[in-house]
Amino acid sequence: MPSGEGDEQRQFREYFTARHDSVRRTAYVLCGDWHWADDLTQNAFMRLAVSWSKVRDRGALDAFVRTCLVRAYLAEARRHWRRRESSVADPPDRLAPPGSAEGTEGRMAFAAALRRLPARQRAVLVCRFYQDLDVAATAAALGCSAGTVKSQTARGLARLREVLQEDGEITMAGDWR
Repeated sequence: MPSGEGDEQRQFREYFTARHDSVRRTAYVLCGDWHWADDLTQNAFMRLAVSWSKVRDRGALDAFVRTCLVRAYLAEARRHWRRRESSVADPPDRLAPPGSAEGTEGRMAFAAALRRLPARQRAVLVCRFYQDLDVAATAAALGCSAGTVKSQTARGLARLREVLQEDGEITMAGDWR
């Protein structure tokens, strides 16, 4: 342990080390750009670091970081210059199962379709289906009502189906090509 490092600093470092990659992957799924994902991840952990000594329930750290991450993403997505910028980042290697060309194509098509959704719908779908949060936890992370989560989920899924059908990735409801 480095000299002068307190127990809280050690705990934060351990939490950061354990959760950084997972938070970064979630950030990438949200924004579709590894550089932006790094910025969002840094922002979320900086907010946690500032609040670390005030956190009483260490079991709620993941929810706190997720909320910081999603809200930072939504705030950035609303900025005019961010909307005009188009990402050309490569999809992450971890999305595709090893040795599966068909699975890789489907995942790449899905990631591209997800990036075409509005920021709020994308955030709701990532929270609900990538993070496996229920409606209440998603509403808490986004700072909105449960009804908003439900309507954004329904609209997001409908739009995702449309985009995938437009791109020829779905031939019938739910069937990958």
